[in-house]
Amino acid sequence: MRSKTGLVLYVGKASNLRNRLRSYFTNSRKPDPKVRRLVKLIEDFDFIITESEQEALILECNLIKEYQPRFNSRLKDDKTYPFIKIDTSEAFPRVYITRNISKDSNSKYFGPFASAGSVRRTLGLLKKLFPYRSCTKVITGEDSRACLDYHIGRCVGPCIGAADEKEYGEVIDQVSMFLEGDTRQIVQSIKERMKLEAENLHFEKAAALRDQVSAIEKVNEGQKVLTLKADNLDIIGCSQTASEAWAEIFFVRQGKLIGRDNYLMTVGEFDDLSSVQTAFIKQFYKVTPYVPPTILTQSMVGEEKESLENFLKSKRGSRVKIITPIRGERKKLVNMVVENANQGMQQLRVTRFVESGNNDTGMIELQEALSLPEKPSRIECYDISNIQGTNAVGSMVVFQDGKPKPSDYRRFQIKTVNQVDDYSMMREMLSRRFKRLKEVNSIDTNPVSKATTRKDTKWTETPKLVLIDGGKGHLGAALQVFLELGINDVPLASLAKENEELFIPDFQEPIVLPRNSQGLYLVQRARDEAHRFAVTYHRKRRSKNTIRSSLDMVPGVGPKKRRQLLTKYGSVAKIRESSLEDIASTPGLTKKLAEAIKEYI
Repeated sequence: MRSKTGLVLYVGKASNLRNRLRSYFTNSRKPDPKVRRLVKLIEDFDFIITESEQEALILECNLIKEYQPRFNSRLKDDKTYPFIKIDTSEAFPRVYITRNISKDSNSKYFGPFASAGSVRRTLGLLKKLFPYRSCTKVITGEDSRACLDYHIGRCVGPCIGAADEKEYGEVIDQVSMFLEGDTRQIVQSIKERMKLEAENLHFEKAAALRDQVSAIEKVNEGQKVLTLKADNLDIIGCSQTASEAWAEIFFVRQGKLIGRDNYLMTVGEFDDLSSVQTAFIKQFYKVTPYVPPTILTQSMVGEEKESLENFLKSKRGSRVKIITPIRGERKKLVNMVVENANQGMQQLRVTRFVESGNNDTGMIELQEALSLPEKPSRIECYDISNIQGTNAVGSMVVFQDGKPKPSDYRRFQIKTVNQVDDYSMMREMLSRRFKRLKEVNSIDTNPVSKATTRKDTKWTETPKLVLIDGGKGHLGAALQVFLELGINDVPLASLAKENEELFIPDFQEPIVLPRNSQGLYLVQRARDEAHRFAVTYHRKRRSKNTIRSSLDMVPGVGPKKRRQLLTKYGSVAKIRESSLEDIASTPGLTKKLAEAIKEYI
């Protein structure tokens, strides 16, 4: 449903479009506040016909993520959530983080996790418990020496032939079972192997297995028993304010709580708790690869329950029940999750309150120290990243009211400077940014051309402070750009890293803020974020150019074949060392193409 300007206000689905529209536009019953408000704003609507309700549900989730309508509740982060992937298509599978789920039947996925940090913590625990490989090398079993992981008992050493494919496969099976919550079967299997090794007088191996059992049982003790039955279920609880909601989900496997996660949601206008919870179920289970047979919810799902259960059934391959318990043990479990959601939302409010106070103090301190005409509510910070002038990039990060605003971040590929000259690179980046600002402002003053400004909305904001990562030289380069463009109403400063000194134009001595100053913390956060953003982009370009220098030059090798080769061998160096016959055995490659690859690399 669209507004007069074409903005998407709401995305929904209906098995009968006529009945759904009648419920919005007729006065047969008194509409709720959300419908009343929505109908006033609707100017037009589009519709898409799908083959099934399940297909409609998936499309609805995709469109909500794409357009972010104000009347739809949605997961707040529009990024792709991280998963743990076990690529069982390999002879010696790896366990690693991924954000992309491919429809290959040879891989297992566990997740999604709310953050990369929670995935890394899980992988850290797995690595301590199970000695799987973390390297990306091609395993031949003929390496002359193993890495440190093997010597400290963190890998079974398939690279040197210390473990064959079957033995390594047992380790991967244990990792899968642990992530699925089946620790009892793992312990039983390892104990049987320990007994066998002891009978064969392999006491060192038996002792290592004994220690592994002890570590798993210790972790197992920390997993709280939530139900005496060996149930597999997810429990969902939400805490809602007018504009956002905290969705808490507990994962119970074999009757034990094996994990939990929380997600922040944007609440659609006038949406109640049931609508928010339904939106979470749709969007969460659209991406998660595992669906349990039972999902416990805080409130009734409503009229969409049947279509949701059918959608979940198609993902799981068997019946899935969405249950809202009224009494008994399951009701107590839901209450516990809801309490966790309430506490999470309360903690978020406290954290924001403290941060807002600190941020406000930091902006006031900066205003006083730098003699700014007003509080620096919008700070733009710039940094350059390159190695000896190669793959040079620049970054612009934005802090709005003391907090990062990633939607306004920009990155620049340096085009005119080919040598080591940070000052020239800084001049190029700032010239491009502030020329855009001047162009947009000049268009905005012309009533005839005002429509074109809508395309440049990200560049229309004038910063209250421009911060440069660097010393006096970088400040001079930025000042030169401002003078050339005639910009005299934007405050400018640079932050020198060595002594954390601030420099401003027409002031010879540096400004040194107190070490415990909130103003110093604010500019340091902005500087560090700009550096992180620049370095990330630089590494991405450098990595891309490194691969392009060899494989991309081979006629007949496109992105798909290049990806297959790098997945199989791990690096160009490994491809170079491999035999012609081995390269030709890669799916989609011919002997003639393999010869060309060998010749070019």
